[in-house]
Amino acid sequence: MKVTKIICAGFGGQGVMSMGRLIAYTGMLEGQEVSWLPSYGPEMRGGTANCSVIVSDHPIGSPVISRDANAAIVMNLPSMRKFESELVDGGLLVVNKSLIEADPDRTGLTVLDVAANEIAAELGNAKAANMVMLGAFVGSTGLFSLESVVEALKKVFGPKKAAFLELNRNALYRGSEMAGHPVS
Repeated sequence: MKVTKIICAGFGGQGVMSMGRLIAYTGMLEGQEVSWLPSYGPEMRGGTANCSVIVSDHPIGSPVISRDANAAIVMNLPSMRKFESELVDGGLLVVNKSLIEADPDRTGLTVLDVAANEIAAELGNAKAANMVMLGAFVGSTGLFSLESVVEALKKVFGPKKAAFLELNRNALYRGSEMAGHPVS
């Protein structure tokens, strides 16, 4: 049985929920069982936001992740401090080094540092930092193909946001390169 438990966390407005929804939708496109559980702080923009995503080849009994996450994608320092303890030993911590200058307090993790904001700015839109982070996660884990994530992008964002598809695709691929998996 293969189960992957992922936490996506950051401030509201950083695209954390979009990342989680894309992971869940990509899992569905690839025939997996998925759950997506959002959690918001009391503020809308600028407050804390996180979501838990589970992708499994078997039915999922509970969407709650409790100290057994395989991966966490963290966009800011408070999120890293809060969720690094939720990872299993050897779990993957994808860190937005653009906003997090500190190292994790916890040892025994696989840490992937990504300068997501700088990469997104190079691509022409700082709001694509979440897609850079998602690309780094996918490139590092191989959970999905990047092509499947792009297909999910088309479905989740629809024709309304078609103008941003190429930017988001490029951000995903650049993030994958940061994980050491260049895409030709």
